[in-house]
Amino acid sequence: MSYAIVGFGKIGQALAHAFARKNIEVAVASRRPPEALAPQARAIGPTVVARSLRDALEADTIILAVPFGEHRDVAKDLPSWEGKTVIDATNAFPVPEELDGLPSSAFVAKAFTGAKLVKGFNHLIAATLAADPIVEGGHRVVFLSSDDEDAIAPVAALAKQLGFAPVKLGKLDEGGALMHARGGTWGQLIFQDLFKKEQ
Repeated sequence: MSYAIVGFGKIGQALAHAFARKNIEVAVASRRPPEALAPQARAIGPTVVARSLRDALEADTIILAVPFGEHRDVAKDLPSWEGKTVIDATNAFPVPEELDGLPSSAFVAKAFTGAKLVKGFNHLIAATLAADPIVEGGHRVVFLSSDDEDAIAPVAALAKQLGFAPVKLGKLDEGGALMHARGGTWGQLIFQDLFKKEQ
């Protein structure tokens, strides 16, 4: 399984730290050329490799860590998203009217035609996400939600590999609503830093 993080701001870098901690190779990319990202990527760890956006999108699993409004630009970079898993770590806040009542991830999923979309890694602030998820014998929780049940299993396995405790919330508009903003209100699980004794 190959991984890429698209977006190399605070959240993208925090996720890169999680991969580096476990020596898992991950490509990182943004609109900037890879040579602009390379020094920061190298500073995070040897398994974090700056790539062009086009090269990064060859990965099996792509973590979307761009500002919410930029997801469509990323989606246009591949003619087909068949066979890919997209982990949506974005947050739409305040919620734009164009969502028309849809959870933001359901809206994002429409742009990535053919991909399996999982909402995840979006509810923690960057500093918390970058920190070691194993504390006092417990594992930091990450919430996962998807309209495709099969898509959650490999993302949960990745979360475990990274040292987190995945908690599945079901469909985007059901349990997943707890990790989406509604209008000008954050979902109830956003910013909740929770731990589980067992992964």
